[in-house]
Amino acid sequence: MKYDVVVIGGGPAGLAAALAAREKGAKKVVILERDRHLGGILQQCIHNGFGLHYFGEELTGPEYAQLFINQLKDSDIEVKLETMVLSVTKHKEVVAVNVVDGYFVIQANAIVLAMGCRERTRGALNIAGTRPAGVMPAGSAQYIVNMMGHVPGREVVILGSGDIGLIMARRMAWEGAHVKMVVELMSYSGGLARNVAQCLDDNDIPLVFNHTVVEIHGHDRLEGITIAKVDENRKPIEKTFEYVACDTLLLSVGLIPENEISIEAEVMLDPITKGAIVDETRQTNISGIFACGNVLHVHDLVDNVSVESEIAGEYAAIFNKDEEQSKHIKIIPSEGVRYCVPQMIRQDNKKDVDIYFRVEDIIKPAFINIDADSMSIKKKKKRIVTPGEMEKMTVKADEISKASDRITISIKGKQ
Repeated sequence: MKYDVVVIGGGPAGLAAALAAREKGAKKVVILERDRHLGGILQQCIHNGFGLHYFGEELTGPEYAQLFINQLKDSDIEVKLETMVLSVTKHKEVVAVNVVDGYFVIQANAIVLAMGCRERTRGALNIAGTRPAGVMPAGSAQYIVNMMGHVPGREVVILGSGDIGLIMARRMAWEGAHVKMVVELMSYSGGLARNVAQCLDDNDIPLVFNHTVVEIHGHDRLEGITIAKVDENRKPIEKTFEYVACDTLLLSVGLIPENEISIEAEVMLDPITKGAIVDETRQTNISGIFACGNVLHVHDLVDNVSVESEIAGEYAAIFNKDEEQSKHIKIIPSEGVRYCVPQMIRQDNKKDVDIYFRVEDIIKPAFINIDADSMSIKKKKKRIVTPGEMEKMTVKADEISKASDRITISIKGKQ
């Protein structure tokens, strides 16, 4: 099989990328999705708050996904559901399997990686104790409640204050469970400020900072947990151990981009984001392979996923394998900045570029500075920045042209 653009993943990133690729002139576009339906994680996100930036209206997750699916139905983009991609090579060969086509190979002109991410589990945390029922990732609990119609427990503690943990605290409370607390290792929330206000404050759910779970108790079913305060090195303080009775522990402790097939294709990954290293077109180090959405870096707003994925889809559609590759200007995160995406910009770039980044700590007020080589080209002041919210700065094309080697982004609390 031969296609102009192969999109791996039918979630919000894959849908936006495929539609953009077709609009830009790619004649044969196919989406490969391993689930039974399109939409990805949005199908179980039945709360509202989606689409405010992209569509200018507040939508639920399924509504947001359906608007893209409707566009897809009006196009000639091919969709293969319940299709597992087994491997991708740097020569842009995609090996996949499903019940209709069996085992098949696609030769693509360009590939867009849009596989999303998965949750970190209890096994990644090394929490001491037994292995009873009732301990699960918050996203799994969300699927059980919203898609299957079951409540997994009645006395609930949530470890981690990422967005999905905050949203599930509210959902469990609305379903009649008693949410005792949300326990957070850091001194700040890992989620959006609006979710802390709407999910916890509005439902009188306590948020306990600088604490973690050190032990799990129970044989067949979870009976309780031991929590403890942590010191400045995030190590539990023994004198602060406290037993909390509960029958359910939900884990909201981070997301991991699904990059196993990216690694097999020899795509270089960023050690911080765990996603691919890309330029402003979202092209990886492998010519003709692009990445977007949560497989590239974990987003807090699906609206940003759609915008980024359209960029990847557009450039995948116009990719020419015979075109000489441009040299790159590196984008380097400096003081106070944890990571940047994209990590580089082509020297022949003629467009403005949005740089997305996350900060290392809460800073207020915050002074953001972007330097071209050693010369300041852009400054911005914000009232506050937090690690839980992704920041964005737009760098103009004429500002980028002032850099010969590198662009550095830094952030300080006081000037």
